[in-house]
Amino acid sequence: MVTEKTIAEMANLWKEEKRQFVKKSTYAAYSLIVETHILPAFGDLTTVTEKDVQEFVLQKLQSGLSQKTIKDMLIVLRMILKFGAKKQYCAYVPFDVIFPTDREKQELDVLSVVNQRKIVSYVRDNFTFRNLGILICLSTGIRIGEVCALTWDDIDIDNGVIHIRKTIQRIYVNEGGVRKTELLIDTPKTATSMRDIPMIKELYEVLKPLKKVVRSDYYVLTNDAEPTEPRTYRNYYKRLLDKLGIPPIKFHGLRHSFATRCIESKCDYKTVSVILGHSNISTTLNLYVHPNYEQKKRCIDKMFRSIKKS
Repeated sequence: MVTEKTIAEMANLWKEEKRQFVKKSTYAAYSLIVETHILPAFGDLTTVTEKDVQEFVLQKLQSGLSQKTIKDMLIVLRMILKFGAKKQYCAYVPFDVIFPTDREKQELDVLSVVNQRKIVSYVRDNFTFRNLGILICLSTGIRIGEVCALTWDDIDIDNGVIHIRKTIQRIYVNEGGVRKTELLIDTPKTATSMRDIPMIKELYEVLKPLKKVVRSDYYVLTNDAEPTEPRTYRNYYKRLLDKLGIPPIKFHGLRHSFATRCIESKCDYKTVSVILGHSNISTTLNLYVHPNYEQKKRCIDKMFRSIKKS
């Protein structure tokens, strides 16, 4: 017997159940999607048709949202509907929506070798702890939340390793109907994101003398008990690029630049994937491994030579 409920009612019950099993940051992300996108579009309905979802997708695309963002919304919508069907609040009908073909190839934000050298030279000649963070990111490929959460006890000078064990982010929380933000320091979202990254010689030489005089529980970027948050650090990075006359590239471009230089240096893909903390090597391959014309030609020539020998 189906006890019919609206999507809004099901979403609230689903969130309460989810809260027990997911990280606080994940719950906050789900809640934001539900409140900002799912409820305004579907909240009053008791059933959702494929036509409803297709119209929702097209509206979100027209508003300028990316396919990735919209697909995340659909994942949440499916979870709510499947939860509703399981509890017999609705009948779940699978939907399959179509996204317009994306004909423009998305280019990664990657620093040129010249601009990367310019940044490295500047931050080494103009030491601040915030500049040190830029050097760490270019030398390890860690994410902005990871470098903001980095403390001096994560820097293992004896073994020449940086331990990535936490991340920091600002999340939305809803308390008593009042939405506010909260700075959250937590473990990375996946087990593979908790990793150990060897230091290159240049980075080691910068960190070794500092490690002798800093407090182990202080944050690296501030050398203080209080961290800086990603938004603040991102703004600092933008001003630094502008100061150096380097075209604007997102902070995540430092991570892309590190990975690209690794691939260009013929590092094996699995090792690069582990250093980056990707949960699957296919993520690394899809993002960074794009054979050029000469590589394609050598591959085909090699194949024909092997045929002639057989």
